[in-house]
Amino acid sequence: MKYAVQVNASPYASDAGLSAYRFVHAALAAQHQILRVFFYKEGIYHAFRYANPPEDEVSITRDWSQLAEQHDLDLVVCISAAQRRGLLCLDEAARQGKHDDDTAPGFRIAGLGQWLEATRLADRSIVFG
Repeated sequence: MKYAVQVNASPYASDAGLSAYRFVHAALAAQHQILRVFFYKEGIYHAFRYANPPEDEVSITRDWSQLAEQHDLDLVVCISAAQRRGLLCLDEAARQGKHDDDTAPGFRIAGLGQWLEATRLADRSIVFG
């Protein structure tokens, strides 16, 4: 089974992102394919490189990054939602005369077309949050 997964909720305002992470982890363990995980609306906060929760809390950004590295996952952050919330990749930061790359390892910024492509190719699309 091929899945496209969308995450719309902030990692600290809802458990939707953690549920998405657990779903993706379980699907991969069951030999399913995750075509893309698309972070939209408040879900883009999963991709902030400098998120630093207390040690006794889940670091969902780190967990997504590790899962992406282990399974070659495509973690895509909506460019419009990211710009509205101040999340810049290196290219966009340079274009705006800034020096930061705010995106965590494994995440990339792209357009809504990436989500549409994933839903077209997937057997199932699932939205969290």
